[in-house]
Amino acid sequence: MDKILSFVVAAVLAGTPLLFGTLGEIVTEKSGNLNLGVEGMMFMGGVAGLAGSYYYEQAVANPNPVVSVLIAMVCAILCAAFGALIYSVLTITLRANQNVTGLALTIFGTGFANFLGEAIGNTAPSRYMAVGNVTKNAFNSGIPGLQDLPVVGKLLFSYNFMVYLGIILAIVLAWFLGRSRAGLNLRSVGESPATADAAGINVTVYKYLATCIGGGICGLGGLYIVMNSANGVGGVWVHNCVNGKGWIAVALVIFATWSPARALLGSLVFGALSVMRLYVALGIPAQIYDIFPYIATVIVLVAVSMRRKRENQPPQSLGLAYFREER
Repeated sequence: MDKILSFVVAAVLAGTPLLFGTLGEIVTEKSGNLNLGVEGMMFMGGVAGLAGSYYYEQAVANPNPVVSVLIAMVCAILCAAFGALIYSVLTITLRANQNVTGLALTIFGTGFANFLGEAIGNTAPSRYMAVGNVTKNAFNSGIPGLQDLPVVGKLLFSYNFMVYLGIILAIVLAWFLGRSRAGLNLRSVGESPATADAAGINVTVYKYLATCIGGGICGLGGLYIVMNSANGVGGVWVHNCVNGKGWIAVALVIFATWSPARALLGSLVFGALSVMRLYVALGIPAQIYDIFPYIATVIVLVAVSMRRKRENQPPQSLGLAYFREER
């Protein structure tokens, strides 16, 4: 029983950064923008959050954990949103190719983050702990008291606050896209921007906001990786720590059929696949375990492409630039 509980907990923790990346890309794609720069934005958010906490701790004698966490989160969101803003200017205003721009953002974000992360590591007092225990513990603590309950405590209350934040965010986005007027407007922009424009909806504003907010959410996924699960050590920069999770998040958007609620299940499944080798002995080389999430990604893409229901299909204008003069 203990091993099963540990496996479930590990799956939830491993799936959380995927959840943030998936939710951010769902918001973006609902506006009709296909941003393949999720990996780059996760890198940018992770290194910016680490830098924010690191320089805050260096500047004050007794750092406050709440302030340090808030600074890290704000820096992660703003930096990743800035990457998404660059993408937005190029694809929405200048109407550049969305696929090429997204790939360029991934390359830029990866290089930028590794450069800055290595610089922080070289100047930090300890190469193996850029941020101190105050911030590290704040990012890795469960719910006091409740996490000590037998079985239920470990299963439901032993996670760090970002896990619960991701779940709440998925629920809020599901309500927003399905029930709110602004969410329905956003969906109409992704389906038919010409029709939305004719109805008086500002297509450009919705596309910019959705893409930048989605990018900021992706940045939280990168922050989670750096502070909670970078090589098993939080609060230190590990070279290429995102390690393809941004690309899995893009596939998870399709697996979830653009639904924030189903993204919860998808992230849990892929999280379980990524930690399976630590808990399930199949007698195969460890390298085979490492490719399980990517094999599942291919299977998901094939399975979803075979579905013919309209609700399982992407927004009709996904990846297409909107030319108002052609309306």
